[in-house]
Amino acid sequence: MKRYSSLLLVALFSGATTLGGYKLLFETDFGKKSIITSAPENYNRTVGMGAENIDFTAAAENAVHTVVHVKNVSVRTVYNPIMQFFYGSNGGGQQQEQIGTGSGVIISEDGYIVTNNHVIKDATELEVTLNNKKVYKAKLIGTDSKMDIALLKIDSEDKLPYSTFADSDQVKVGEWVLAVGNPYNLTSTVTAGIVSAKARNLDTNGIQSFIQTDAAVNPGNSGGALVNTRGELIGINTMISSPTGSYAGYSFAIPSNITRKIIEDIMEFGNVQRGALGIVGNEINGQISKELGIKDTQGYYISKVLKNSGAEKAGLRKGDVILKLDSQTITSFPELSGYISTKRPNDRINVTILREGKNMVIPVMLVKNDLINTDFKGLELENIDAADKRRYKIDYGVKIKEVTNDRLKPYEDELSGSIILTIDGIKATDVESVSKLANDKHENQGVSIEMINKIGQIIRIII
Repeated sequence: MKRYSSLLLVALFSGATTLGGYKLLFETDFGKKSIITSAPENYNRTVGMGAENIDFTAAAENAVHTVVHVKNVSVRTVYNPIMQFFYGSNGGGQQQEQIGTGSGVIISEDGYIVTNNHVIKDATELEVTLNNKKVYKAKLIGTDSKMDIALLKIDSEDKLPYSTFADSDQVKVGEWVLAVGNPYNLTSTVTAGIVSAKARNLDTNGIQSFIQTDAAVNPGNSGGALVNTRGELIGINTMISSPTGSYAGYSFAIPSNITRKIIEDIMEFGNVQRGALGIVGNEINGQISKELGIKDTQGYYISKVLKNSGAEKAGLRKGDVILKLDSQTITSFPELSGYISTKRPNDRINVTILREGKNMVIPVMLVKNDLINTDFKGLELENIDAADKRRYKIDYGVKIKEVTNDRLKPYEDELSGSIILTIDGIKATDVESVSKLANDKHENQGVSIEMINKIGQIIRIII
């Protein structure tokens, strides 16, 4: 009997080993490189517990070793106005070195670091100091200026402590969090607070879905970590709301799910792949609900479906009210845009809508955001169609759909409908190429634009 029991155990162990080997060999995606480490799914919360009942020390100990000090060295030319008066543009320009500082978070043991794009902007040299005071030169891997994220890399012989990514969608308002960074060059500073709000829209041109917290964040904290009470990363601290420039009550972080998606895009594609639903609309509230004659007071009302978008192809239409994206309830535009920001072109999402009093679930495949429209220097652009090509006898260009730049508003009638041919001598072949060109340009850098206006004249402007 003992012999049969032994044979049975051996058989079971052999079967488990074979099944495990099969999963390792055939179900692992070896082709996809990931530097991200995710936190366990059993996400422990501290809701309902006072600060006196929570031990912050373990989270702080974990986080401070993964947060680094980032020094940005840049060079700019300063001109003497008197010398310029006498000698013109050749008059007395001097090179001056400028130093900026911020924070970053180590996300892999081999030295990848995430920070804010504004921390490293225009850098000619980047230097990273770890919590143990070791100093490294850093290499810029990639940036996303729109979402204010940058990825750096340092080379170290040692395996580095790193932060694991928690699911920021699971973060709850009222949950205790820690902000870790280097404000005012004070290294390894930890402050505590709660999540004050989620999906906060600050009307920025980029991200529109911040985590709001009352943990103290000051200049120098940018790029640092917002962590939960287990020390897991739930956001990258990026800005404060303050009349003085220093902490005055609230700070804002880019959610970890959005950060993770941007980093993975940079690693896999070299740039950020933006998926787009392709709708325009308004948040539902009591007044709008009454005007539309619907019972729901939450959701997102579709007022327009963009051409060639995933929404149009899937059959979404004006008058639909979006209630959910997959399992995510949608009550505001920041929630909608925040969820879409975690997706790529060709990702399929299930959109739950209210249409004529009935709930429906419609699968939608997202398309490239750049293929629908893009913004460049306050000009909203779209691809030209076949009629434009025939009319102006051209085979490339992008059309100015709308003028949002206040300085250009007086010329809106002349500019709207014009077709941009080149930007700084580079062909504006399509919306995607212009979007990529925009990422390479400094925000305040002037550009020369050649375009055809609505009456067929070639004009050139500098903006």
